[in-house]
Amino acid sequence: MRLLLETGSAGDVPAPIDDGALARLYAWPHGGGVRANFVSTLDGSGVGGDDRSGSINTEPDGRVFHFQRDLADCVLVGAGTARAEGYRPGSTPIFVVSGRGRLPESLASGDGEVVLVTCAASGREAADDVWVLGEESVDLPAVVARLREAGMPCILTEGGPSLFHDLLDAGLVDEVALTFAPRIVGGDHTRVVAGAGLGGPSGLDAELRHLLEEDGTLLGLWHLPRT
Repeated sequence: MRLLLETGSAGDVPAPIDDGALARLYAWPHGGGVRANFVSTLDGSGVGGDDRSGSINTEPDGRVFHFQRDLADCVLVGAGTARAEGYRPGSTPIFVVSGRGRLPESLASGDGEVVLVTCAASGREAADDVWVLGEESVDLPAVVARLREAGMPCILTEGGPSLFHDLLDAGLVDEVALTFAPRIVGGDHTRVVAGAGLGGPSGLDAELRHLLEEDGTLLGLWHLPRT
């Protein structure tokens, strides 16, 4: 893996990039924040022909994916994505957003902390492993605030596209880690963001932090300035 560009770099970066360099490049900003992590094909699809992002992952993307999980305090993910991708409990706590209050079966048992995040309309009762935030829909600003209050300021969200849209729309996303896999799938597949337009005609601006490359896979990290 090699570093193609790093904004603000004042010196040489080790080549090839080792774990120490990755830890520096993907370290969360001081005080934490919400970082979204996605993979996309060259033609803009967030999934492969099977409608799963796993089918377009590459080895470099997978390595950085797990590296970021290790650096994060928690993972925030939509129930639909967790169900489709077969999420399982792990060493990083997983917070599953579901307006219907349904936890995917793959996360219902096993080692590792899993918390269901839902709203009052789901009918679920609040508990240690069930957060009820919002009335008719999940109150995402309240979710982020509670995660920070719980000592988990470094929040990694992995989708899905609808949750990512809602987090962006609420102004909650600080960084976007996006991998471009050297693949083209065609079809009418979902992009990494699903929903109405954001930020007016020109969209939301982003500032590139760094860009890495390995075997044709491009891995970037962008900062989203708060407006």
